[in-house]
Amino acid sequence: MSCGEPHETDCSEVLDHLYEFLDHEMPDSDCTKFEVHFEECSPCLEKYGLEQAVKKLVKRCCGHDDVPTDLRAKVMGRIDLIRSGQAVPEHDVTGTPQES
Repeated sequence: MSCGEPHETDCSEVLDHLYEFLDHEMPDSDCTKFEVHFEECSPCLEKYGLEQAVKKLVKRCCGHDDVPTDLRAKVMGRIDLIRSGQAVPEHDVTGTPQES
């Protein structure tokens, strides 16, 4: 998605890192770049608003469910593997092989 206008921060970069922005998981300098981009780019602002609404809905509807400790540990382990750039096993977090 792009509005077709040139921006200091490209639309693809904003959309690739939108969840990091939504989750406040990026440096303040990057947040500022994204905020400036949203002021200039209505398609990206619309996408941001939609994703923000979905995140709020999921939190409201599912935010109170208890997660089994072993599942949480497996998910966090998978996230750590991905962040470190290591190969991720070809099975889901429950240990069941994925179908191809």
